[in-house]
Amino acid sequence: MVCDIKNVLFIVFLIALCFLAIPVKVTKPSLDQKLELFQSFQQRYKKSYSKDEHETRFKNFEKSLDIIEELNKNRPSPESARYGITEFSDLSEEEFKSHHLRHSVNKHVLVSHHHNHEHHHNHVKKRSLQAVSLPTGIPPKKDWRESGIIGKVRNQETCGACWAFSTVETAESMNALKNGTLTTLSVQEVIDCAGNGNMGCNGGDFCALLDWIDVNKVVLEPESDYPLLLRDAVCKRKPGPSTKGVKIKSYTCDTLIPSESSILTDLATHGPVIAAVNALTWQYYLGGVIQYNCDGSLTNINHAVQIVGYDSTAGIPHYIIRNSWGTGFGDSGYVYLAIGSNVCGITTELSTLDVE
Repeated sequence: MVCDIKNVLFIVFLIALCFLAIPVKVTKPSLDQKLELFQSFQQRYKKSYSKDEHETRFKNFEKSLDIIEELNKNRPSPESARYGITEFSDLSEEEFKSHHLRHSVNKHVLVSHHHNHEHHHNHVKKRSLQAVSLPTGIPPKKDWRESGIIGKVRNQETCGACWAFSTVETAESMNALKNGTLTTLSVQEVIDCAGNGNMGCNGGDFCALLDWIDVNKVVLEPESDYPLLLRDAVCKRKPGPSTKGVKIKSYTCDTLIPSESSILTDLATHGPVIAAVNALTWQYYLGGVIQYNCDGSLTNINHAVQIVGYDSTAGIPHYIIRNSWGTGFGDSGYVYLAIGSNVCGITTELSTLDVE
């Protein structure tokens, strides 16, 4: 009886460690304990599988536990990123990429906008981060959420349209900043209609999207007129000028920038920024500031997000990033990346925009 109680207490303790990523050294769980963890995971995230699928999902889950343990090794400070069991822990790496990481840096954009030399670092292993030096004249921190121009965190689910979400959300923010009203715009319109190499829920590129919007003089409709379906559908955009919605007046698209000071300046003096990143290890992200374990090389860029601010006064200076995986991801839908060393490839492709 005493042994049974001890085993139950250990499993409860192990569940807390894995879901909350408390950095305490424990013995590797046994197979039975992993099965208990998997059962808790299924209950928490309301997962159900067929008999045949159960074995595959459990194997993915076991691998996730090993990856989580590795990611949490040698955290340099309490503010550093924490990794643990998330709703994605039963997915293989390829499934996670296919379902949630569909941004691809447009080759034409890279050629035509490449004004700077290639600049990236590999953050698979721990390395020293560069000291943060703020550009002259900008505040030590900026959070556009405090200005009321950032909408709620959306959830793209298995529709790989991060490129559309991040662009439309930034248009919403810039419209609110200029015109004083935060209007939810239609991501579905962009998913269904955007050409120029974009492929709806199967991926796209925000620079190519902005070019398509500019060339075709597209007015982004309110979501109330073009509701979100989270799947590819027939384009319902009406030809001709529209009196409703938001029109993008101008935009920038910069690639492989040599310094992050320009990102900070744009955030401080202009508004939120669209960015391409490598979000592969975000599959297990729970909170804290990502400094390592996030390769910034060009070939691994796979996701698009909205940067809504920065904080250079924090123990680990960081960007504040709004993701599109729902409020259950990270810190209520947000993730934090360390400033200064191209963490997760944050300097690879960036855009700002202005609206009429």
